[in-house]
Amino acid sequence: MHFITGTALPRRTFLRGLGATVALPLLDAMIPAGRLAGASTLARELDKTRFVGIEMVHGAAGSNEWGASRNLWSPSGIGRAFDLTGTALESLEPYRDQLTIISNTDVRMADAFQPAEIGGDHFRSTATFLTQSHSKITEGSDVFQGTSMDQLFAERFGRDNPIPSMQLCIENVDQAGGCAYGYNCVYTDSLSWASPTEPLPMVRDPRAAFDKMFGAGGTREERALRRRESASLLDWIAEEMAGLKRQLGAEDIRRLERYTQEIRELERRIQMTEQRNQSGEEREMPEAPAGIPDSFREHVELMFDLQVLAFQADITRTFTFKMGRDGSGRVYPGSGVDVAFHPASHHGGREEAILTFQEINKYHVSMVPYLLEKLRNTMEGDTNLLDKSVILYGSAMGDPNVHNHRRCPLFVVGGGNGALEGGLHVQAPDGTPMANAMLSLLHGLGHDDLEGFGDSTGSLPLSPPRVSNAAQATHG
Repeated sequence: MHFITGTALPRRTFLRGLGATVALPLLDAMIPAGRLAGASTLARELDKTRFVGIEMVHGAAGSNEWGASRNLWSPSGIGRAFDLTGTALESLEPYRDQLTIISNTDVRMADAFQPAEIGGDHFRSTATFLTQSHSKITEGSDVFQGTSMDQLFAERFGRDNPIPSMQLCIENVDQAGGCAYGYNCVYTDSLSWASPTEPLPMVRDPRAAFDKMFGAGGTREERALRRRESASLLDWIAEEMAGLKRQLGAEDIRRLERYTQEIRELERRIQMTEQRNQSGEEREMPEAPAGIPDSFREHVELMFDLQVLAFQADITRTFTFKMGRDGSGRVYPGSGVDVAFHPASHHGGREEAILTFQEINKYHVSMVPYLLEKLRNTMEGDTNLLDKSVILYGSAMGDPNVHNHRRCPLFVVGGGNGALEGGLHVQAPDGTPMANAMLSLLHGLGHDDLEGFGDSTGSLPLSPPRVSNAAQATHG
């Protein structure tokens, strides 16, 4: 036992097999002997805040003037007194205590700055969302955008992680060259920018993301061998796992078994998707690779499960997740709407059509509680992963019908290790850049020295004003 000998497992402990590298979650055996009373404190020291940036493209029904007047996206109540009923966010009610709604912010960096840029809003929005910077119009390789907030976070807090950051997506983003209106496709295909000239590619296939996280099959031959034998990567590390368990206490063994069961179950679901899609049965998305589920919900949930596993083992602390494409013709049967996404977004200002698009917005947001529940049910020390995370969800588009960037949808969930109080609706003054809210988030994430971000004009407070004792006594 580590507690008896006085030694401890390193936080960065890996189990290795044939091309497989499995990082471990935080265990009691990683706490040095004599520090048991302060185990929770040490766990917080060892484990930093996580960040997830989610873009659900092409604005919201509530960003339209009529939709905003009906509170289709954000609630009417400001501060603590808000009611999510009827809004696109109503599925987040169980998490309202950790929910911060940020309404009425603009993303003017996605606007056309010159005549040649008019009409290119689709091709600027994704790149602008997390950078809050304007895209240089070019179809060549001389792209120029801005560093995204996830990469600022990863650069400062992810250097000691096996993977500094990961970028995931749901729809096809493997286009190259020029897309339209004079823009390189990399702008609409890249949510994360390591520098103004360095867009980061996204992973669509859950298998590819799984293999990247766990080093499953270091070579093509090793991967082929493991798949031919239908073996789990855990089978390749069984001997090391058995040796490790002999050094652990009962609670650590239970924690490790839960973690490996989650890995095995996720791997099984990925294998089932591949087998189903290679069976010869007709597919809903015949153009998609074998590892891509035809079901939107199933695909999103696989990607969320990957994120939770990565956070548990501290493989990475930073994810971005692009859940759609602006011009997508995808139909979402789960929304109850049979109109394709992009046509539905161009509602023509008609109230009935706006409400149809609203149902798609609600459906998209309803994916997020799956991730939140997983994070909230995953404990580390005396705190769950939701308390330690910041999940940002939004779009750089406002009213998609007219391709503007006003009243853009945005909310944040999680405690961020105390950075966010939650249970709050912050309505910004007219004309406030979304960058102001992101600057405040970056400050809360540890970038206290950052004076500006994108086109920010200052920070947007994301906590209620403090009431002095004297004021409380006066109004008490």
